[in-house]
Amino acid sequence: MDAPPVAPFTAGLPSTLLMHRPDILEAEHQLIASNADIGAARAAFFPQVTLTGSGGTLSADVSNLFGAGQGVWTFAPHVSVPIFSGGRLKGNLDYAKAERTIALANYEKAIQSAFREVADGLAARTTFGWQLDAQRTQVSEAVEYQRLAERGYSTGTQNYIVALDAQRSVFSSKQQILIDQLSQQTSGINLLKSLGGGLN
Repeated sequence: MDAPPVAPFTAGLPSTLLMHRPDILEAEHQLIASNADIGAARAAFFPQVTLTGSGGTLSADVSNLFGAGQGVWTFAPHVSVPIFSGGRLKGNLDYAKAERTIALANYEKAIQSAFREVADGLAARTTFGWQLDAQRTQVSEAVEYQRLAERGYSTGTQNYIVALDAQRSVFSSKQQILIDQLSQQTSGINLLKSLGGGLN
């Protein structure tokens, strides 16, 4: 009568299982991408030049950036230096940092949601376990009531309506146990889903 559980949930499952959840992986990749965007925005501040020439010596591009004996850049037409961009580069960097902050908040939210779903799933599993135990007891009592009612009818001490009511009670109890088993199986599936789809 009892269906086997969806999966054997043993004690000591590590929280690292949650790292395989698709929503956490998505949030993690968005966080990694936002860090890359910051790196790209920072890189845009640097001139596009070659640092070394042949033989590992200083390239002509770098030599041309600075005038002789000066500590400031001079601009040669062949060097792409994004200095005069009207604040666009700083704005892009600030935007990338804001996107990273949002991605970090989304990552934290995904982790918190995962832990909440697992906690809810484990609580539901426990609750449905208790409910099934109580329903099994009710089925046993209904079967015993039916046995006594049918005996009373066969000896003439009970009328047939009592025996029929006892049968209805058994069927109703058995139907409820099937509903409870379905709920337990569904909660097990939801728990597996909240764990990222697996136990290893």
